[in-house]
Amino acid sequence: MARVYSLSHLTTEGLRPPEMLEVAARTGYRYAGIRLLPAAPGGLAFPLMKDTALRRDTRAAIAATGVGIFDLEMVRLDARFRAEEYLDFFETGAELGARVILVAADDPDPGRLVASYAALCEAARPFGLACDLEFMPWTRVPDLDAARRVVAQAAQPNGGIIVDALHFDRSGGRPEQLTELPRDWLHYAQLCDGPAERPADDAELIRAARCERWLPGEGGIDLAGFWRQLPGDLPVSVEVPHQRRIAELGHERWAREALRASRRLIENLDPRHPTP
Repeated sequence: MARVYSLSHLTTEGLRPPEMLEVAARTGYRYAGIRLLPAAPGGLAFPLMKDTALRRDTRAAIAATGVGIFDLEMVRLDARFRAEEYLDFFETGAELGARVILVAADDPDPGRLVASYAALCEAARPFGLACDLEFMPWTRVPDLDAARRVVAQAAQPNGGIIVDALHFDRSGGRPEQLTELPRDWLHYAQLCDGPAERPADDAELIRAARCERWLPGEGGIDLAGFWRQLPGDLPVSVEVPHQRRIAELGHERWAREALRASRRLIENLDPRHPTP
Protein backbone atom coordinates (compact mmCIF):
# COMPACT_ATOMS: atom_id res chain seq x y z
CA MET A 1 0.00 0.00 0.00
CA ALA A 2 1.33 3.43 -0.95
CA ARG A 3 2.12 5.84 1.84
CA VAL A 4 -0.18 8.89 2.12
CA TYR A 5 1.45 12.31 2.41
CA SER A 6 -0.27 15.53 3.46
CA LEU A 7 1.07 19.06 3.07
CA SER A 8 0.94 20.85 6.42
CA HIS A 9 -0.28 24.42 6.69
CA LEU A 10 3.04 25.61 8.14
CA THR A 11 5.11 24.24 5.26
CA THR A 12 3.49 26.75 2.91
CA GLU A 13 2.33 29.29 5.48
CA GLY A 14 0.93 32.39 3.83
CA LEU A 15 -0.84 30.63 0.99
CA ARG A 16 -4.63 30.75 0.97
CA PRO A 17 -6.23 27.27 1.04
CA PRO A 18 -7.08 27.15 -2.70
CA GLU A 19 -3.52 28.08 -3.67
CA MET A 20 -2.12 25.64 -1.12
CA LEU A 21 -4.20 22.82 -2.63
CA GLU A 22 -2.92 23.69 -6.10
CA VAL A 23 0.69 23.59 -4.86
CA ALA A 24 0.01 20.27 -3.13
CA ALA A 25 -1.33 18.80 -6.37
CA ARG A 26 1.61 20.00 -8.47
CA THR A 27 4.20 18.71 -5.99
CA GLY A 28 2.77 15.25 -5.34
CA TYR A 29 0.75 15.37 -2.11
CA ARG A 30 -2.62 13.62 -1.83
CA TYR A 31 -3.86 15.73 1.09
CA ALA A 32 -3.31 19.06 2.78
CA GLY A 33 -3.99 20.51 6.22
CA ILE A 34 -5.56 23.95 6.62
CA ARG A 35 -5.65 26.37 9.54
CA LEU A 36 -9.12 27.71 10.25
CA LEU A 37 -8.27 29.11 13.68
CA PRO A 38 -4.97 30.73 14.76
CA ALA A 39 -2.34 28.86 16.73
CA ALA A 40 -1.80 31.97 18.86
CA PRO A 41 -3.70 35.26 19.28
CA GLY A 42 -3.25 37.34 16.16
CA GLY A 43 -1.75 34.46 14.20
CA LEU A 44 -2.51 33.71 10.57
CA ALA A 45 -5.63 31.64 9.90
CA PHE A 46 -8.29 31.32 7.22
CA PRO A 47 -11.72 31.31 8.92
CA LEU A 48 -13.65 29.51 6.20
CA MET A 49 -16.54 29.20 8.66
CA LYS A 50 -17.28 32.89 8.04
CA ASP A 51 -15.69 33.53 4.65
CA THR A 52 -18.19 31.87 2.33
CA ALA A 53 -16.40 33.00 -0.85
CA LEU A 54 -13.09 31.50 0.28
CA ARG A 55 -14.87 28.33 1.36
CA ARG A 56 -16.47 28.06 -2.08
CA ASP A 57 -13.08 28.56 -3.76
CA THR A 58 -11.54 25.92 -1.49
CA ARG A 59 -14.22 23.39 -2.40
CA ALA A 60 -13.64 24.17 -6.06
CA ALA A 61 -9.88 23.62 -5.63
CA ILE A 62 -10.50 20.27 -3.94
CA ALA A 63 -12.67 19.19 -6.88
CA ALA A 64 -10.23 20.48 -9.50
CA THR A 65 -7.03 19.08 -7.99
CA GLY A 66 -8.22 15.87 -6.33
CA VAL A 67 -6.27 16.86 -3.20
CA GLY A 68 -8.29 16.27 -0.06
CA ILE A 69 -8.27 18.03 3.30
CA PHE A 70 -6.74 15.81 5.97
CA ASP A 71 -6.54 17.89 9.13
CA LEU A 72 -7.94 21.14 10.51
CA GLU A 73 -5.95 23.46 12.77
CA MET A 74 -6.49 24.22 15.49
CA VAL A 75 -8.66 24.03 18.59
CA ARG A 76 -7.04 25.20 21.82
CA LEU A 77 -8.44 23.93 25.10
CA ASP A 78 -8.22 26.63 27.76
CA ALA A 79 -10.21 27.56 30.85
CA ARG A 80 -12.91 29.23 28.71
CA PHE A 81 -13.42 26.39 26.22
CA ARG A 82 -17.00 25.51 25.29
CA ALA A 83 -17.49 22.83 22.65
CA GLU A 84 -20.80 24.28 21.45
CA GLU A 85 -18.97 27.40 20.25
CA TYR A 86 -17.21 25.34 17.57
CA LEU A 87 -20.25 24.04 15.71
CA ASP A 88 -19.47 26.06 12.58
CA PHE A 89 -15.86 24.78 12.69
CA PHE A 90 -17.12 21.17 12.72
CA GLU A 91 -19.65 21.85 9.96
CA THR A 92 -17.00 23.42 7.75
CA GLY A 93 -14.64 20.51 8.34
CA ALA A 94 -17.31 18.01 7.38
CA GLU A 95 -18.22 20.03 4.28
CA LEU A 96 -14.58 19.94 3.17
CA GLY A 97 -14.21 16.22 3.90
CA ALA A 98 -11.62 16.66 6.66
CA ARG A 99 -10.65 13.73 8.88
CA VAL A 100 -8.94 15.12 11.96
CA ILE A 101 -8.87 18.19 14.21
CA LEU A 102 -5.50 19.13 15.70
CA VAL A 103 -5.94 20.01 19.39
CA ALA A 104 -3.62 21.94 21.73
CA ALA A 105 -3.92 22.20 25.51
CA ASP A 106 -3.56 25.41 27.53
CA ASP A 107 -5.78 24.70 30.53
CA PRO A 108 -3.82 24.45 33.82
CA ASP A 109 -6.63 22.49 35.53
CA PRO A 110 -6.08 18.78 34.70
CA GLY A 111 -9.64 17.70 35.46
CA ARG A 112 -11.20 20.49 33.44
CA LEU A 113 -8.79 19.79 30.56
CA VAL A 114 -9.91 16.16 30.38
CA ALA A 115 -13.56 17.20 30.52
CA SER A 116 -13.07 19.77 27.76
CA TYR A 117 -11.24 17.29 25.56
CA ALA A 118 -14.01 14.72 26.05
CA ALA A 119 -16.64 17.34 25.23
CA LEU A 120 -14.76 18.31 22.07
CA CYS A 121 -14.59 14.69 20.93
CA GLU A 122 -18.29 14.16 21.61
CA ALA A 123 -19.25 17.32 19.70
CA ALA A 124 -17.01 16.52 16.71
CA ARG A 125 -17.92 12.84 16.37
CA PRO A 126 -21.23 13.35 14.49
CA PHE A 127 -19.24 15.22 11.82
CA GLY A 128 -16.84 12.31 11.26
CA LEU A 129 -13.91 14.11 12.85
CA ALA A 130 -11.26 12.64 15.13
CA CYS A 131 -9.61 14.93 17.71
CA ASP A 132 -5.86 14.46 17.94
CA LEU A 133 -4.17 16.00 20.96
CA GLU A 134 -0.74 17.41 20.20
CA PHE A 135 1.80 17.48 23.00
CA MET A 136 4.27 20.38 22.89
CA PRO A 137 6.89 21.09 25.58
CA TRP A 138 5.62 24.62 26.32
CA THR A 139 1.94 23.66 26.72
CA ARG A 140 -0.06 22.05 29.53
CA VAL A 141 0.41 18.71 27.76
CA PRO A 142 4.19 18.83 27.40
CA ASP A 143 5.02 15.24 26.45
CA LEU A 144 3.65 11.91 25.26
CA ASP A 145 2.90 10.57 28.74
CA ALA A 146 0.78 13.62 29.55
CA ALA A 147 -1.13 13.27 26.28
CA ARG A 148 -1.76 9.59 26.98
CA ARG A 149 -3.29 10.41 30.34
CA VAL A 150 -5.71 12.94 28.87
CA VAL A 151 -6.84 10.73 26.00
CA ALA A 152 -7.16 7.65 28.22
CA GLN A 153 -9.18 9.48 30.88
CA ALA A 154 -11.47 11.06 28.27
CA ALA A 155 -12.12 7.60 26.78
CA GLN A 156 -13.63 8.80 23.51
CA PRO A 157 -13.81 6.61 20.38
CA ASN A 158 -12.60 9.45 18.16
CA GLY A 159 -9.81 10.53 20.50
CA GLY A 160 -6.18 10.33 19.49
CA ILE A 161 -2.66 11.68 19.71
CA ILE A 162 -0.70 13.43 16.99
CA VAL A 163 3.01 12.68 17.28
CA ASP A 164 5.20 15.45 15.88
CA ALA A 165 8.81 14.35 15.38
CA LEU A 166 10.17 17.69 16.62
CA HIS A 167 8.03 17.87 19.76
CA PHE A 168 8.66 14.20 20.48
CA ASP A 169 12.41 14.76 20.44
CA ARG A 170 12.33 18.09 22.29
CA SER A 171 10.15 16.65 25.05
CA GLY A 172 12.60 13.80 25.65
CA GLY A 173 10.47 11.10 24.04
CA ARG A 174 11.87 7.59 23.68
CA PRO A 175 11.01 5.56 20.55
CA GLU A 176 9.84 2.56 22.58
CA GLN A 177 7.06 4.68 24.09
CA LEU A 178 5.37 4.79 20.69
CA THR A 179 4.81 1.05 20.60
CA GLU A 180 2.61 1.33 23.70
CA LEU A 181 0.04 3.59 22.02
CA PRO A 182 -3.25 1.98 20.93
CA ARG A 183 -3.37 1.81 17.14
CA ASP A 184 -6.76 3.49 16.99
CA TRP A 185 -5.33 6.58 18.70
CA LEU A 186 -2.98 7.19 15.76
CA HIS A 187 -4.47 8.89 12.70
CA TYR A 188 -1.32 10.58 11.33
CA ALA A 189 2.11 11.85 12.38
CA GLN A 190 4.07 15.01 11.57
CA LEU A 191 7.56 14.75 10.11
CA CYS A 192 10.48 17.19 10.06
CA ASP A 193 14.03 17.41 11.40
CA GLY A 194 16.11 19.80 13.49
CA PRO A 195 19.47 20.23 15.20
CA ALA A 196 20.56 17.54 17.65
CA GLU A 197 21.02 20.18 20.33
CA ARG A 198 17.73 21.07 21.96
CA PRO A 199 16.80 24.72 22.58
CA ALA A 200 17.33 25.88 26.15
CA ASP A 201 14.05 27.76 26.70
CA ASP A 202 10.43 27.85 25.62
CA ALA A 203 10.83 30.97 23.50
CA GLU A 204 13.43 29.29 21.31
CA LEU A 205 11.45 26.03 21.21
CA ILE A 206 8.45 27.95 19.89
CA ARG A 207 10.46 29.99 17.40
CA ALA A 208 12.17 26.94 15.94
CA ALA A 209 8.94 24.95 15.76
CA ARG A 210 7.06 27.69 13.92
CA CYS A 211 9.80 29.28 11.84
CA GLU A 212 12.88 27.08 11.31
CA ARG A 213 12.45 23.35 10.98
CA TRP A 214 14.83 21.31 8.84
CA LEU A 215 14.12 18.85 6.06
CA PRO A 216 13.97 15.21 7.18
CA GLY A 217 17.48 13.78 7.10
CA GLU A 218 19.25 17.15 7.45
CA GLY A 219 19.43 17.30 11.23
CA GLY A 220 20.25 15.31 14.31
CA ILE A 221 16.85 14.02 15.46
CA ASP A 222 16.61 10.23 15.61
CA LEU A 223 13.96 10.01 12.91
CA ALA A 224 14.82 6.39 12.13
CA GLY A 225 14.19 5.32 15.72
CA PHE A 226 11.03 7.42 15.81
CA TRP A 227 9.52 6.25 12.56
CA ARG A 228 10.27 2.54 12.92
CA GLN A 229 7.97 2.40 15.96
CA LEU A 230 4.95 3.83 14.11
CA PRO A 231 2.45 1.80 12.06
CA GLY A 232 3.55 1.13 8.50
CA ASP A 233 0.38 2.57 7.01
CA LEU A 234 0.26 5.76 9.07
CA PRO A 235 -0.34 8.93 6.99
CA VAL A 236 2.44 11.53 7.07
CA SER A 237 1.90 15.26 7.52
CA VAL A 238 4.99 16.99 6.15
CA GLU A 239 5.43 19.96 8.50
CA VAL A 240 8.63 21.82 7.68
CA PRO A 241 8.27 25.57 8.13
CA HIS A 242 11.46 27.52 7.42
CA GLN A 243 10.83 31.19 6.77
CA ARG A 244 14.19 32.07 5.25
CA ARG A 245 14.30 29.11 2.87
CA ILE A 246 10.69 29.57 1.82
CA ALA A 247 11.47 33.20 1.01
CA GLU A 248 14.47 32.13 -1.06
CA LEU A 249 12.92 29.16 -2.88
CA GLY A 250 9.23 29.97 -2.98
CA HIS A 251 6.37 27.92 -1.57
CA GLU A 252 6.14 25.42 -4.40
CA ARG A 253 9.79 24.45 -4.55
CA TRP A 254 9.98 24.22 -0.76
CA ALA A 255 6.90 21.97 -0.64
CA ARG A 256 8.47 19.73 -3.28
CA GLU A 257 11.80 19.55 -1.43
CA ALA A 258 10.03 18.73 1.82
CA LEU A 259 8.07 15.89 0.23
CA ARG A 260 11.13 14.50 -1.54
CA ALA A 261 13.14 14.44 1.70
CA SER A 262 10.26 12.85 3.63
CA ARG A 263 9.78 10.11 1.06
CA ARG A 264 13.48 9.39 0.88
CA LEU A 265 13.74 8.99 4.63
CA ILE A 266 10.64 6.86 5.08
CA GLU A 267 11.14 4.61 2.08
CA ASN A 268 14.72 3.86 3.13
CA LEU A 269 13.31 2.68 6.46
CA ASP A 270 10.25 0.88 5.11
CA PRO A 271 10.43 -0.23 1.44
CA ARG A 272 7.04 -1.97 1.80
CA HIS A 273 5.34 1.38 1.24
CA PRO A 274 6.76 2.88 -1.97
CA THR A 275 5.90 6.17 -3.57
CA PRO A 276 2.78 5.77 -5.75
